[in-house]
Amino acid sequence: MLLNFTKMQGLGNDFVVVDATAQAFRPDAALLERLTDRHFGVGCDQVLVIDPPPAADVDFGYRIYNADGSESGQCLNGSRCVARFVRSRGLSNKARVRVRTQTSVLELEQLDDGRVRVNTGVPRFEPAAIPLAGFAQAPVYSLVLGDDSRIDCGAVSMGNPHAVIQVTDVDTARVAEIGLALQTHAAFPLRVNVGFLQIVDAGLARLRVFERGAGETLACGSGACAAMAVGRLWGKLGADVEMRLLGGSLSLQWQGPGSELWMTGPAETVFEGSVEWQK
Repeated sequence: MLLNFTKMQGLGNDFVVVDATAQAFRPDAALLERLTDRHFGVGCDQVLVIDPPPAADVDFGYRIYNADGSESGQCLNGSRCVARFVRSRGLSNKARVRVRTQTSVLELEQLDDGRVRVNTGVPRFEPAAIPLAGFAQAPVYSLVLGDDSRIDCGAVSMGNPHAVIQVTDVDTARVAEIGLALQTHAAFPLRVNVGFLQIVDAGLARLRVFERGAGETLACGSGACAAMAVGRLWGKLGADVEMRLLGGSLSLQWQGPGSELWMTGPAETVFEGSVEWQK
């Protein structure tokens, strides 16, 4: 059968979006490999699936599959694309919708300028929520890597686990090397997204992110929110921050621990397509 999809992107973080509101869709590893492969398939960082509402308090279900076939609990760049998709396809005429991921509920608001504003929820710093094993809660954790070098980082859950490392210059940061090393670190039993944060001033920061299951991407919405949360916890960022990633900028607002963090940014459709799919 033909599987219809929409290719979308948010700041260069690109997605294959599938509407599963009318027909159940459970992709196997072979199909995910075909969809995400940039040489023999469509090509994307993640596959996003929009489902009927799993509960009365939300408008849609929202599943996220990584390029390696694993399912993720969160993708905030993808959530902006979901908001644009359901509105443009007539699945909802609401300016604000609620979606449930594997780990959280997101509130997505379509703005008049085409951007999408997302209530990403309350950042969680407790080690059990991240999860982070073997440590009591602290602003900074010191981790020993396999080569006996030591990395200091903050850690937070934005519905998925993040480690944030402050660097003097993101252009020279050892993103792939350290990102890969932390993927298999015993402190992160579910693996971790690794952000490399350069603080320019209290209202401006630069960021590169090595995502679990995908590698480095041009942008990561949850990674930007995690960097904002950790940077503000450290007292180095203000309540309103422009976060510059490789693919563009996000606007972030957060008053501090216990409050909800808001993210605003673009989402665009690239093209429509279809592939043969054997259920």
